[in-house]
Amino acid sequence: MHAVVVRVTIDEQDVAERALREQVVPRVSQAPGFKAGYWTRKDDTGLSLLVFDSEEAATRASEQIPAGVPEGVRLESVEVREVVASA
Repeated sequence: MHAVVVRVTIDEQDVAERALREQVVPRVSQAPGFKAGYWTRKDDTGLSLLVFDSEEAATRASEQIPAGVPEGVRLESVEVREVVASA
């Protein structure tokens, strides 16, 4: 398994949260190879962990993220990492 780690800055919390629930989560959950997703927030920063069944699926998904960043959010970084353990 591989994960896509996404870091964002949230400029407009209400707008961003609505877009997350209505657009981002449904779109990501339909991606090929998608296993699980976690979106977290602390103050004005967000960190997401999206888990895919293969490195290829994670890489494909990571390439789509910049085009899907909603209004009120600034993309800071996207990286693909190998999942080495889970519980």
